[in-house]
Amino acid sequence: MWIVGGHAFSYSGFPIVLSYDLRSSSWTRLKPIHIPFYPRYGHSAAIYEDSIFMYGGRTEQLAGNVTDELWVFDIPKRTWSIRVPKTSKLHRKYAAVGHTAHIVEISRRDPVMLVFFGHNPVFGYLSNIQEYNLNTNEWQILETHGALVRGGYGHSSVYDPVKHSVFVHGGCKYFVVNHSSFTDDLYRFDVLKASWTVLKSSGFPRYLHSAVIIGGAMLVFGGNTHNDTSVSMGAKCFSADFMAYDIECDVWYNLPSPELHLYKDRFGHSAVAVNGSMYVFGGFNSLILHDLLVYTPKTCGGLTDPQSCRRAEKGLHCVWNASRCLPLDSALKGNSDVCNSSQVSGDKGCRRYPDCSSCLSSDTGCTWCGDACLQNVENCTESVVENADKCVLRGEDVCAKMTSCMSCVNNLSCQWDSKKHQCTLVPDHTCGDGWDRVGDSCFRINVSEVNYDDARMDCIRHGGMPASLITPQEMQHVLSSLRALESNNLMPWVGLRSRNISFWSWEDSSPFVNSSALQWEPHEPSGSGFCAVLSRPSEGPWLKALTCTDKAHGSVCKKLIVNPSQTSRNCQLPCASRTSCSECATSGDCMWCSNTRRCVDANAYVISFPYGQCMEWHMQGKCPPESCAGHRTCEQSFQQPACGWCNDPSKTGKGQGMEGSADGPVSINGSQAQLNMSLCPRDQGFTWHFIQCPPCQCNGHSSCVNNSACENCQDLTRGPNCEMCMAGFFGDSVNGGSCQACKCNNHATECNPQTGTCYCTTKGIKGNHCQECDVDNKYTGDPKKGTCYYPLMVDYQYTFTLTQEDDEHYTSINFKTMPEELSRDLEVSIDTSKSVDMNITWSPGSLYGAVTGEEMLIVTKTNIRSYKESFSSEKYDFRGNPNITFYVYISNFTWKVKVQIAFAQHSSFMDLVQFFITFFSCFLSLLLVAAVVWKIKQSCWATRRREQLMREMQQMASRPFASVDVALQGDDEPPDLVGGSMKSCLQPIAIEPCFGNRAAIYSVLVRLPRGHGTSPPPGQSGLALASALVDISHRKPMECKEKVAAVRNRKQQVPSQPGTCV
Repeated sequence: MWIVGGHAFSYSGFPIVLSYDLRSSSWTRLKPIHIPFYPRYGHSAAIYEDSIFMYGGRTEQLAGNVTDELWVFDIPKRTWSIRVPKTSKLHRKYAAVGHTAHIVEISRRDPVMLVFFGHNPVFGYLSNIQEYNLNTNEWQILETHGALVRGGYGHSSVYDPVKHSVFVHGGCKYFVVNHSSFTDDLYRFDVLKASWTVLKSSGFPRYLHSAVIIGGAMLVFGGNTHNDTSVSMGAKCFSADFMAYDIECDVWYNLPSPELHLYKDRFGHSAVAVNGSMYVFGGFNSLILHDLLVYTPKTCGGLTDPQSCRRAEKGLHCVWNASRCLPLDSALKGNSDVCNSSQVSGDKGCRRYPDCSSCLSSDTGCTWCGDACLQNVENCTESVVENADKCVLRGEDVCAKMTSCMSCVNNLSCQWDSKKHQCTLVPDHTCGDGWDRVGDSCFRINVSEVNYDDARMDCIRHGGMPASLITPQEMQHVLSSLRALESNNLMPWVGLRSRNISFWSWEDSSPFVNSSALQWEPHEPSGSGFCAVLSRPSEGPWLKALTCTDKAHGSVCKKLIVNPSQTSRNCQLPCASRTSCSECATSGDCMWCSNTRRCVDANAYVISFPYGQCMEWHMQGKCPPESCAGHRTCEQSFQQPACGWCNDPSKTGKGQGMEGSADGPVSINGSQAQLNMSLCPRDQGFTWHFIQCPPCQCNGHSSCVNNSACENCQDLTRGPNCEMCMAGFFGDSVNGGSCQACKCNNHATECNPQTGTCYCTTKGIKGNHCQECDVDNKYTGDPKKGTCYYPLMVDYQYTFTLTQEDDEHYTSINFKTMPEELSRDLEVSIDTSKSVDMNITWSPGSLYGAVTGEEMLIVTKTNIRSYKESFSSEKYDFRGNPNITFYVYISNFTWKVKVQIAFAQHSSFMDLVQFFITFFSCFLSLLLVAAVVWKIKQSCWATRRREQLMREMQQMASRPFASVDVALQGDDEPPDLVGGSMKSCLQPIAIEPCFGNRAAIYSVLVRLPRGHGTSPPPGQSGLALASALVDISHRKPMECKEKVAAVRNRKQQVPSQPGTCV
């Protein structure tokens, strides 16, 4: 096993080449090998026959430059040689670091070395494959097919000779603006077809890990799982994670972490697979490691039955073949069914594929529908693509993979957006398919039924926004296009939205104004919605307000015609080519590392110093002095060991930092330093300080009292050492610097003491010099000539809460309004949470906030918290001055204040017609409501009565029934036939007990009087049935017994019969 290069804290005595004998398990002592190149790390090494090919990497000795050198180590001769490729415009290569390489032999072709991905300091993250032909000594960028993969730094890759494929996992990649992150992606590259396929991701992002293939499984170990620029969610910088990927079944497994010594966690190590074992060497875990770890998995040959063979441990894929258990790579030769249904990957996240090629090149069975990747083709309503060969390569997908300006402009179809720091597709001079050109804009009409948010997203996907219809030509084109669609149901969304209760503006922030080309429908906007649609084509150019969540038929999109700018093809000097902090930190895209003196790309900072080499970094103009002369004070000079301070003869703390020692200042000539007292001549009153600063430190603006305290700072300065400018002035007063007055157009009393940025005191005025109004928040005016105002609508109440940190310096706010009804008086109402001063003026007219006539004072108040007043329409002649404007100035308040202000115009007399119409409308409405309520009440009562009757009927039906035979005493029958005398014992024929068995209803037969006759009158029975409610809780034992002959077929009374009477 050969180990070449790597990172070290010190390369003094560092062995560039190591050899380990796997048979004897010992390190080989090599004779001294001449190394003709600088040490490096992040390179790749691939062995072919008796040679090791080392490509690229980063060299610390050359200011961290990334190289494109290809060195070849002859193993038998122990010599290094460089391969200088043939120069050709068609054959090029990229210097790379953090890449991987494999040498493969393809049938009927020369052996080639494939270099995968990596990072280039000029071209950013590389997403291509560089191919080097070992026989012809030529480089080329390999043309690939299939999925559009995204390359990165620090990934792992392994070559599977069985499948002729390279598997690439993880790495640090660039995704969004100034943001790189680790990934868990897994790609497969078919070297025979030169095509990419996206496989199942591992679920554990990482970079600088290692991977090998043993027995049909890819084993992944270690790596860095924590991004230094993000909040850790349990991820570790040094990981001992151990995972296995089943190549045949597309399944990931987590394996037990190695049970080793303390230093098993690591990243930046290397690994190889030999004779069924995985060898891991070195790595980094805050220390440079030099140990060797060996992992030997179990073998399939030791499993003797089919069940144990199929259930082999994770990471070991075995297949039972006839009478023995074989590893996967051997079983594939005669067995195609090697995966159980439970092993097959279930990763069906089709929507994660952003382009057609990646969607259809994956093994998830996805389908490309329109411009999205779907799992279920039945949900697709657009054109369906099921074969990757039929995918149309979109230019925006190609440009999105370019992560730097240089790589972007090399593609003529792409351009670099310096503001967004991303590569975009060059827009066409024409609008494109589906768009119509009108002037300098393009319009597109969608006929789908969508809500506003979906309509907006549809416009964005096609490169536009919901349309703002500004000119009559645009409105006429949209109307004619809608009529041409021959559908009168279209009411499409347009880009008009309500910003507050009374202000509507287009999506491009331009205000909406009613015009002859486009205006609101009568009684609109009604307040029922905050988004707008066009009326039907047959109704004319009208607008209607709808709720944004409602669905409307259609939408109108708009985009501008943008010609490719020449500046978008001109790139700034790459960060890696900048050699000083002042040159590096001028761009927000670059970062300067002081101790390594390197300038790196901000989105590649993590991978530029993977082992913590950078101790201190600077950006955006914050650079340390490059020499002692750059230190402005004695204290700053003493922070550098080689710097001293030459004090000025004025003894006011003014002086200069110089290179020197305790003996005095020195002159530096190359690497030589020589004492030179003439740089700080003592005979002229200068004094040299190297150990302790002089006691008086007033920066040249004052003398000291008792050699310690500065007295009466001059030159517009202040502070204990006169180190700051006075309030209202700015500059750098350190070491004799000057101050100048703040330039704030009379709208601020203070500014930033260093930069001069004004702290504007009037709400609505902004800018470094308080030179403009905050038009984004609807303030208008001209602060250079006057001030800024917030326009108020009549009959609305406004509340301004100045409590944020940005409002700290505000002491005033201004308003203006214009009466809407020229025949009504104007009332104003003001309430504040703190005492304020107030002035109200009026002017015959104004234009966009710039006063055209002289303002006339109406009211002046001081120290008030509430104010109300009415301005007569006759006194101020509203009719004679149709543009009359009232101004309110509220001032002299402190931070954290709330202001409520309202202007109103109420009618001066009662409109009787309107009153009666309103009264009777309300009365009739109330009557109608009462009738409806009464009707509902009657229906409820009827329903309740029906339910009660039903319950009573059910109750009656639940009563017990029985038949009773009664023997009546005749004249010729003895009395004992009925059990004795009828008067001696009265027995009921029925007993109906009530609930609780304490009362009952007794039913008895009563013989009616017959008079003198022995028979009842004709037509009568002479009998009657009588019932009575009796108390049976204290019933005594019966004194007489029934005789069997008296009652023959009567049922026995059930004592526990539930009561049914009420």
